[in-house]
Amino acid sequence: MLTLTVTARGQVTLRKEVLQHLGIGPGEKIELDLLPDGRGVIRAARQTGTMADFIGLLAGRTNKVATLEEMAAAAAEGWAGKEKEPTER
Repeated sequence: MLTLTVTARGQVTLRKEVLQHLGIGPGEKIELDLLPDGRGVIRAARQTGTMADFIGLLAGRTNKVATLEEMAAAAAEGWAGKEKEPTER
C-alpha cells in the first residue's frame, strides 16, 4: 500500500509508479469516484468519442480505395487471424 501526503493546499501528488500502473501519461486526466463509505476509486479517464468524431479520421492518409467486398474480405481474414498482402490498384 502506498501512502501519499496531503499538502497545506489540500493537494496530493501521485507517484510515477501509480501513474504508470493506471496507464496515465502527461496531460491525461483521471477520474475519482467518491464512495459513500469514505473511500474513493481512481482510474484513468478514457475519452469517449462519437461516430461523428471517428468519421474522417483516416481521410487523406491513403490513395487506395477499397470496395465493400474487399473491406468485408479483409475483416473476415482479420477475424481468422490471417494477414493479407497489400495490393496496389
